[in-house]
Amino acid sequence: MPATYLHIEVKTAQCSKRAGQPCGDLVMSDRSPAHTTLMCVDGIGSGTRARIAAQMCAKRLATSLQLDMTLRQAFTSVSETMNRWRDPSKPFAAFSVARIRNDGMTTVLCYDAPPPLLVGPSQAAQLPSRPLPWGKVLVTETQCQLRPGEGLLMISDGITQAGIGSRFPCGWDSAGVARFASGALVRGSRVPDIPDLVLNEARKIWETNGDDCTATLAYCRSGNVVSLFTGPPANEQNDGTMVQRFMDLPGEKVVCGGTTADIVASWLGASIQVEQEMTNPHVPPRYAIPGIDVVTEGAVTLNQVCNLLDLDVPMLKQDNGVADLYNLLRTADCVHIIHGAARNQAADSLTFHQLGILARHNVLLLLVDKLRAQGKLVTLTRC
Repeated sequence: MPATYLHIEVKTAQCSKRAGQPCGDLVMSDRSPAHTTLMCVDGIGSGTRARIAAQMCAKRLATSLQLDMTLRQAFTSVSETMNRWRDPSKPFAAFSVARIRNDGMTTVLCYDAPPPLLVGPSQAAQLPSRPLPWGKVLVTETQCQLRPGEGLLMISDGITQAGIGSRFPCGWDSAGVARFASGALVRGSRVPDIPDLVLNEARKIWETNGDDCTATLAYCRSGNVVSLFTGPPANEQNDGTMVQRFMDLPGEKVVCGGTTADIVASWLGASIQVEQEMTNPHVPPRYAIPGIDVVTEGAVTLNQVCNLLDLDVPMLKQDNGVADLYNLLRTADCVHIIHGAARNQAADSLTFHQLGILARHNVLLLLVDKLRAQGKLVTLTRC
């Protein structure tokens, strides 16, 4: 991962052909330490049948990628299936898939779908696409470099075909979408606003029900990184190695746990200060280590933060360790966690069970799931 983490934020605007029916378009995204994958799938027809077709296509593509196929291999496999299903009686879907590396290098493959647009701070433009040899089917490959402040806009044909045969003989098309988005940016709109603006304009152009419409944006920006070390390593001979690995990680540094804090301070040749005046009797005291941004108690603090992540609280305006850690994780885009697997005897105490405090390894798994559900990239290393 590069020293400066580029975060890909996905913004999607879509609506179904008829109110109250499922949208036949489907957007799916996935993050890994190396890249972000974004799919825009358009099922044949509209309503429930189209939605099922889109889900089947997206699932096939996602499964192929999970089986360690390359992007091109997965795309080819699913495209061949769709070619066999180009029949109104079968669950056919058009689709595009983008693979955006964490350095911004982007590849987009489109099967019978509109090509992507590059959206910058002041204008939007069509990207040069290379047609691939697929007979009568429109298959294209697009490559570009996304930089902070830029976005890749993927759209379904419900957008490009808006107004076809009436206001626009051949539909709004990609060039029309690019001109509209450029005008909106010149008038002061932000890049993340473009999907909603494009969708609303397409609905106006259709005038009637039109078609399922989707505009999804992969917006590139500098990401906020938090690196967290909690729990002593299972083998104490690895203490120094793991402290050094932790210090080499990017972003703000967090240490959770008294023993972990002792280990980090010892290897850094620093002293630990313990908070003397606590503002909340239900929150454990904080510590302080020079060079570390936040130092807290371990299991209780992690449990409280995990519980708070279930609530829709933007930021906690409190002065304690739980609020410090929660606010850092809430605003983070990428979280690196080093989990020391040494046994914590306190986790077996009757008091912990009475209070419903989960052991460190259990609460960390929940914490990771919740952070990923919020769209964050999370890596977990056990030692």
